[in-house]
Amino acid sequence: MKLDPDEVKAITTRLKRANGHLASVIRMLEEGADCEDALMQLAAVNKAIGRGGYALVATGLQKCLVEGGPDSVDAKKMEKLFLALA
Repeated sequence: MKLDPDEVKAITTRLKRANGHLASVIRMLEEGADCEDALMQLAAVNKAIGRGGYALVATGLQKCLVEGGPDSVDAKKMEKLFLALA
């Protein structure tokens, strides 16, 4: 299923922010920052990306429900998408 850019605007904004944060972590490592500090920042990036993924799945599920009703949702496919994020 394709989502409209307006439907995923908040998600893309979140992922762009995470991308910038990841660039900062890479810069920290290249500049010899303390590994504990870098790891804490990397954990924050990981969490932001994960939340973006779950938000994307939820947005797609919501669109399926609105457009086709509960019977339009393929439960096995949704399970696979959620597990891909685990």
